[in-house]
Amino acid sequence: MDFALSDEHRMLKELTARFVRDELTPLEAGVLAREAEGKGLYLAPEEHARLDEVSKSLGLWGLDAPEDVGGSDLPYVAMVGVGEEMGRTVVPYTLPPDSPNLRMLMATVNERQREAYLAPYVRGETVSAIGISEPGAGADPAAMTTRAVRDGDDWIINGRKIWITRAADADFTILMAVTDAEKKARGGISAFLVDRDAPGFNVLRRIPMIGGQYTYEVALDDCRVEGWKLLGQEGAGFAPMQIRLGTRRIEMAAWSIGMAQRALDMMVEYAPQRTTFGAPLSERQAIQWWVADAATRIHAARLMTYDCAWKLDQGRDVRVEISMIKAYATEMAWEVVDHAMQTFGAMGMTKELPLQLMASRLRTMRIYDGPTEVHKWVVARNLLGTRR
Repeated sequence: MDFALSDEHRMLKELTARFVRDELTPLEAGVLAREAEGKGLYLAPEEHARLDEVSKSLGLWGLDAPEDVGGSDLPYVAMVGVGEEMGRTVVPYTLPPDSPNLRMLMATVNERQREAYLAPYVRGETVSAIGISEPGAGADPAAMTTRAVRDGDDWIINGRKIWITRAADADFTILMAVTDAEKKARGGISAFLVDRDAPGFNVLRRIPMIGGQYTYEVALDDCRVEGWKLLGQEGAGFAPMQIRLGTRRIEMAAWSIGMAQRALDMMVEYAPQRTTFGAPLSERQAIQWWVADAATRIHAARLMTYDCAWKLDQGRDVRVEISMIKAYATEMAWEVVDHAMQTFGAMGMTKELPLQLMASRLRTMRIYDGPTEVHKWVVARNLLGTRR
């Protein structure tokens, strides 16, 4: 068994680490200051434009996109290393294009959609969103009620979607809707490409989230979508949606490892410097155990995530492993960051350190793309044979 990354993937991970260190980390002070003033978590337009220019020149765009549309066609294993390094910073920057929606498009687009949607997305010319969750149907997408019905060659969609990131800024949204109420998740859910200016697509409100982030609620009121924008086959939207969700869950595990590793590094650097009651914190058993436990659990999460990614690259069914790593890595990182905040004492409670934004991000990650409890239930029901 070989536990080492290939030279190509190791070099990519190191390149991403340098990009984070040299380009993203220096922007953290400004990001933290704006968020502390209640302005939200964002980059200034000129900062974002410069990061796009630099990351593109470094070859960090389209890493897992198909080669025939300008991508590098890298496997999941390579993307874990990239995700881990990107997770080490609180600067809200994503290397174009966002992998989860990309993977779903890759699995479903026809030739017309490839040219109109996938290729511009890979080139970084468009922004996408995903509309799955609904009021009352969050962690259980099979309970969605948004309906799409045929009207000649077009589709008419009615319903509500919520917790959509980037909905107001996205050029198009991959929207899930029920096309057969009897079958629902078993052949009755379809995916659609809905443009921002589609008639009846209405962004209702921006929802402030913890950590200076925002999501949106969207209403679809007789929203007309041209027939050719059905993504994939009618009634076959559930499986590609799981590809999208699985990609995000692996990505979140990698981000969690990166955040936990940074928090551990901060503890290791700070503990010998801070003296309490005549001795440095590094000599206190509580701190020593936090450091040891963090290093051990980060190592375990990293191995689990690479194992899952490797199996996925081999075409194996990894639904159980994905639930394992999503639950384990996010909960692990949440506890490591919490211990880091405790180690720093009052300073750990300030908005001058990145720890509070890491904690806020992890707190939301423990919910979205499936709460921890749901993923544990998935693992248990497969082991116990209780799946209906």
